[in-house]
Amino acid sequence: MSVELHTLSNGFRIVTEHMPGMKSATVGVWVLAGGRHERAEQNGIAHFLEHMAFKGTARRSALQIAEEIEDVGGYINAYTSREMTAYYARVLEDDVALGLDIIGDILLNSTFDPAEIEVERGVILQEIGQALDTPDDIIFDWLQEVSYPDQPIGRSILGPAERVSAFGRGDLSGFVGEHYGPGQMILAAAGGIDHAAIVRQAEAIFGQMSPVIQPAGHAPARFSGGERREIKALEQVHFALALEAPDYRDPEVYTAQIYSTALGGGMSSRLFQEVREKRGLCYTIFAQSGAYEDTGSTTIYAGTSGEQIAELAGLTIDEMRRFADNVSEPEVARARAQMKAGLVMGLESPSNRAERLARNLAIFGRVQGLDETVAQIDAVDLDRVRTFAGKMLGGAGSALALYGPAEAAPTLDELRRRLAA
Repeated sequence: MSVELHTLSNGFRIVTEHMPGMKSATVGVWVLAGGRHERAEQNGIAHFLEHMAFKGTARRSALQIAEEIEDVGGYINAYTSREMTAYYARVLEDDVALGLDIIGDILLNSTFDPAEIEVERGVILQEIGQALDTPDDIIFDWLQEVSYPDQPIGRSILGPAERVSAFGRGDLSGFVGEHYGPGQMILAAAGGIDHAAIVRQAEAIFGQMSPVIQPAGHAPARFSGGERREIKALEQVHFALALEAPDYRDPEVYTAQIYSTALGGGMSSRLFQEVREKRGLCYTIFAQSGAYEDTGSTTIYAGTSGEQIAELAGLTIDEMRRFADNVSEPEVARARAQMKAGLVMGLESPSNRAERLARNLAIFGRVQGLDETVAQIDAVDLDRVRTFAGKMLGGAGSALALYGPAEAAPTLDELRRRLAA
């Protein structure tokens, strides 16, 4: 792995990985500011800011940004998560400098034109409306909210419509001033790239940035748990259950991922086989584990009819209990293989490599070698999975969200008692 690191004098970090034979590259800047860094009155501002990055700079109009990247066949995009915001471009190797120049321009020179703010406000309000009309999207926002009530990490990334409707130019520039300093940015590039050339260009673009004094750090997340049940005349009940899991620096984060993969991560998993294949109770059911800097959650999702929700929920809990009793070595080995294959296959993409570089540097302050990560996955044996599965049965750290004709669904307290029985 040809990973190279460099830090500018102002704290701006650069990490690259040359991929021999690759004729394209991904270059981007990951900013360590997301939804959980917002104050309550700012909820949704990080995502609004991401949208406004493409709406014009002092050097380029919104149309020119789109045309310049597409004139060379490239692609530019961004996303906002709860812990970071990313701006990145995928281009051919000869156009890396152009991609980086545009990324730097939208980060440092966005004008936040009032007319464009109004246009994009309408776009975001439509996005919020679309999410509300998409049950298997909004259910996860509600689950996050009841898992971490009254905390920044529990709030929606899109923000509530009433907040988005009120944001102005000063709100956007204020969030940039608080969180978009060189010490909160990581430039990551992978593919057909030249590290030295990227460092020189980054120095020219970002080297004159001054550090920012950030607001007081956010309080550690507390997985409190709770229930939200929204009754609506839909075709299905959307069922989402979360249990507290390790944060991403905890070695047991890999155990949590293998647990969720074996329990409900694929067609051979316990939940898929028992609930869908044998009983026909649903079309979709899965389990997954996610992590943040100070908390994490293992989530189970399924959709079924109002008449069958009680059976599906009970069977899901029973499978979790059976899994803790008799999970087998072949199941754990299969989950390990799925994780390793997904990791290695994903790293054939420059975009996934750049993402991994930035996230590793943000989390660990260094980039873990692929062999190191694989070794941590391989170290998760049957005993560790059984122990972890047993801890999940406590059920105290759990949350439930239901949406649809959910009158017959069991309560969270009922599921907790069944889980601990």
